[in-house]
Amino acid sequence: MIRPTCVVVLAAGEGKRMRSSRPKPLHHLCGRPMVRYVLDAATHDEVRATVVVVGHGATWVEKSLSERVRRDQQLTFVEQREQLGTGHAVSVALPTLDDAIGDSDGDVLILPGDAPLLRRETVASLLEYHRQEGAALTVLSAVVDDPHGYGRLLRAKDGSLARVVEERDATSDERAVREINTSIMVVRQSLLGPALRRVGRQNAQNEYYLTDLVAVLHEAGHRTTAMALDDPSEAQGVNDRVQLAAAERVLRRRINDAWMAEGVTMWDPLATYVDADVTLADEVSLLPGTVLKGRCVIERGARVGPNAFLSDVRVGEGAQVATVEATNAVIERDAVVSSFVVLEPGARVGVGEFVEPFTRRAL
Repeated sequence: MIRPTCVVVLAAGEGKRMRSSRPKPLHHLCGRPMVRYVLDAATHDEVRATVVVVGHGATWVEKSLSERVRRDQQLTFVEQREQLGTGHAVSVALPTLDDAIGDSDGDVLILPGDAPLLRRETVASLLEYHRQEGAALTVLSAVVDDPHGYGRLLRAKDGSLARVVEERDATSDERAVREINTSIMVVRQSLLGPALRRVGRQNAQNEYYLTDLVAVLHEAGHRTTAMALDDPSEAQGVNDRVQLAAAERVLRRRINDAWMAEGVTMWDPLATYVDADVTLADEVSLLPGTVLKGRCVIERGARVGPNAFLSDVRVGEGAQVATVEATNAVIERDAVVSSFVVLEPGARVGVGEFVEPFTRRAL
């Protein structure tokens, strides 16, 4: 069963632990802003509107995402001027959601902007589970060995989800629970607004917790459920530079595995760096230490590396590019570019041309 769905992405946070002037959702992973991966995971046929809640660096976030949005995805931005919690952030988006869904009773998928490892297939499974269960609210959960720092899911005797308690508000017994909140949920649209109006700020942070929706709806007699992730790391948030690097390793492995399945040879995948917007043809060979950034295009049978650093470069069919640094350049088919060559922006290497070592070529 498919119901009209709206998506709310919470991207208003400052991310103080990143120690950066750049808003946390815009920190890059494999060449893309972190929040772009969340938006990609939320792209589904039944989605009628995608609302991004911005706050810190609102103009910067809106401009960056507007320039990079997928053709099949239209974004609406709303600003959370006061940082009063996740519940307040969603309430800011309510008028836009109501306009998008109209008289239909649809669903609202709520996602944090700092969960770049979330897969599109997982979101599809969550929506399907929510609808099959006939739930008013479904939380995506994870069972982990060390739940420290996360909200805990507390179940009722019948197995339904009774409430979510944040760690700082939990008792010692509640902290022993290993099923955690991922901050990802689906809520029936017709119930979202009324339930949010019943959420208070009686907690350690004096904020409107979105997770309090669970208790509000459960106590009102609505069905509230949780679907546990098979791979808990998929919902791992990014709050500091260490977690950013860890997420990048996972994404790079996914990118490399996908390209190798398409016929690309990587001599050492762990030492090969390919950005998300790079395009590779079959029978391309990438030697260790190769870094491909931006919108590089490497055509069939080309060989790149070792230790090449290319950014926005097109490499023609059958070309050989050794230890080369190049930006916004073109290397035509069957060309050979030797090691220790620098191609400056706008440079072009002709068809079948040989470029000698220790050469610098400009426009």
